[in-house]
Amino acid sequence: MSINTTGAADAVVRPALPDRSQMGAADASRLEQLFKVLANDTRLRLLHALVRAGDLTVTHLADTVNMRPSAVSNQLQRLSDKGVVAARRDGNRIWYRVSDPCVVGLIDLAWCLVETPGPTPVEIRGPDTGGTRATG
Repeated sequence: MSINTTGAADAVVRPALPDRSQMGAADASRLEQLFKVLANDTRLRLLHALVRAGDLTVTHLADTVNMRPSAVSNQLQRLSDKGVVAARRDGNRIWYRVSDPCVVGLIDLAWCLVETPGPTPVEIRGPDTGGTRATG
């Protein structure tokens, strides 16, 4: 099975996770670096604003997340360095957008994980204790 990550006819088709060969150290390191960039509340808020609006300028983003434009610009540079966002110039304004649709799906799945209640503790009878204990 493969996954079309954008829905477009000319999109990159990636194999589904179970169909990929075992992850090696280099791939794991690349993923780790991406997660480090995404593991920042400010960057996640900026990305969510971009997903909701499509394209935004630094000024619009700063207003949306209630931050200084210089701080927003700094965070956008980090996201741009990893290819997560892209910029386009329109006169003297620079508009930013999420450049990889996989990022949108990743954030959506992560949000799902934190919104979905976790497993409830279950009672397990321990053979060595003769009693029960809660796990979870």
